[in-house]
This record gives sequence, structure tokens and C-alpha cells, in this order.
Amino acid sequence: MRRTIGIDIGGTGIKGAIVDIDAGALVSERLKMATPAGARPDDVAAVVAALVAQLDPEGTLPLGVCFPAIIIDEVARSAANVSHEWIDLHVGDLLEKATGRAVHVVNDADAAGYAESQFGAAHGVGGLVMVTTLGTGIGSALIYNGVLIPNAELGHIPLTGTNGRSAEEYAANSVRERKALSFERWAKRLTKFYRTLEALFSPQLFVVGGGVSKQHAEFLHLISVNTPIVPAQHFNNAGILGAAALAPFHHDEA
Repeated sequence: MRRTIGIDIGGTGIKGAIVDIDAGALVSERLKMATPAGARPDDVAAVVAALVAQLDPEGTLPLGVCFPAIIIDEVARSAANVSHEWIDLHVGDLLEKATGRAVHVVNDADAAGYAESQFGAAHGVGGLVMVTTLGTGIGSALIYNGVLIPNAELGHIPLTGTNGRSAEEYAANSVRERKALSFERWAKRLTKFYRTLEALFSPQLFVVGGGVSKQHAEFLHLISVNTPIVPAQHFNNAGILGAAALAPFHHDEA
């Protein structure tokens, strides 16, 4: 059994667990702590260190972390729902100093997409798979023949007929909640988004994740697209699983 720690940093909560990356399963309790107010780098790093210490006291398990930003060579190039102090910061270095462990950092939607491609709804699917996470915003991951294409920020594309709004400004789950939209009305907005992706990319499969995917029976069948569209299998654990599974590849190369 190969084990690593997966940490999922979000704007409101930070989750972590030990993962068996061969089986694609959590092998410890999933721990969660609140994201510190303002989500500043040193404060978040302290929470990550505390989680890791609880999960693997005095251990040496490597650490995979997913983070809500464009991540290039471990450096954050954007910041979503966290402090802008993260922009241009080497997140890997910060967390390695805080935890005393080898760390690999990836975009949060990329981690979720990779988990679904290796252990979930997209496993074994050839061609292009598009994994989307519906939440406060809209995250996206592109998987081609099992290979992750990183940092696809498709939630930010503008949608025609929406007065210039981006996909996540128009169709994120937070919009549904804020506007008290029925699932039927929300599905019409999601249809516009997924039809745009369909026209641009011609994918083999859409996988819909994020916390609201637990309610997929309420809305997924109402999204009208030609591409097969299915719910994610790992829901809120996908980020932890994907971040953990990607960590060893980084360190093997190093």
C-alpha cells in the first residue's frame, strides 16, 4: 500500500486525510478545520501543519495539496476566495517549511478531475473528459486519455446572452442559492454552459462534481446536451484523493 496525505484548501474549510493511492481510498478519518478569516498564507499554512500533525504525528508521509488558484510550478498565479497575498507566492515552499515534509501543490479542480479519472466516474474513458465542480464558483479539469491538462479555468469563460457574465457568475451553485432558483431554472443556465463547452471542445464525457453533485438526481437529467453527462463518484473527497495521488509522481521525478 502506497500512502500519502491529501489536503484540500478551500475558502471556508481545509480538509485532509491519509490516502491509499493504489486503491484510491481514504484510510484515515477525514479531518476538517475552518479556513482562517482572510485566508492569509501564514495562517492557512499553520492550519495545514496542524492537520498533518494530527493525521501522521512524527511521520514522514509526503503531502499533496490542492488549492483554489492557477498553479504553475508550485506558484499561485491567481487567488479565488482566499487572500490575494497568495498571488506569485511559492505555495509548495511555504507548506514544506510549515509541515517539514515534501509537498506537491495543484489546482483544486485539477485534483478533483484527476481523482475521477483514476478512481471514479471517468476511469477508463478515452478521449477528452471534462470534469466540472459546481460550488461557490465553477472549477474545471480536462483529462485526455487519462492525462491531466492543468489549469483549465473554464468557469471564467463569458457566456453569450448573459450580459457579459462568466459561466460561474451566471450558473454556479452559489448563484442558484443566492437567487433561490429552482433546479429546473438552474438547469437551463447549466445547459447554456455545457452546450458552450460542447461546441468548443467536443468532449467524450462530462463529469459533474462539487458538493451539489450529491443532489444530481434533482437536476442532472434536466441539462440538455448531446454529450453523456454523469455525476462524480467522490463528491467532496475528490480533491483530497487527487492531490494525494499526484504527490508521489512529483517527488519521484525530483
